[in-house]
Amino acid sequence: MSRFFKGPVVLAARLILGGVFIYASLGKISDPAAFATAVGNYHVLPFGLENLMAMVLPWLELIAGVCLIVGIMVDGATIMIIIMNIVFVIAITQALARGISIECGCFSVAPESGDNIGLQTILRDFGYLALAFIVFYRQEKQLEFFPKSV
Repeated sequence: MSRFFKGPVVLAARLILGGVFIYASLGKISDPAAFATAVGNYHVLPFGLENLMAMVLPWLELIAGVCLIVGIMVDGATIMIIIMNIVFVIAITQALARGISIECGCFSVAPESGDNIGLQTILRDFGYLALAFIVFYRQEKQLEFFPKSV
């Protein structure tokens, strides 16, 4: 299986993940107050942490996306993306389990412009996790700066 984790497959996974995370971060960076509201709708964090999350998370998404595309510290960026996606899946799953019907806040924080959370949101995040694991377990380190030593 790992023989497929090299060459153009890994590069495509890096570019897709990087592009998705950069795109997802832009709206959140431009309107942190609306993103704090979206985070608050999940009802998992205290008020102060909602605001902190709204200020920090979009920048982490942007940095991880840029690192994947440019090829700087790809392993660290991939680990950040894996952790973020696991947290996203847990947050969405708990909201669905509690019957909370909210907009995702994933790609747009503007009112009435986002998609409601559902099974498709969880499956999409699992798809991003699969891409991240392809990048993390890659066999070749092509077009990368500062790759981890073997």
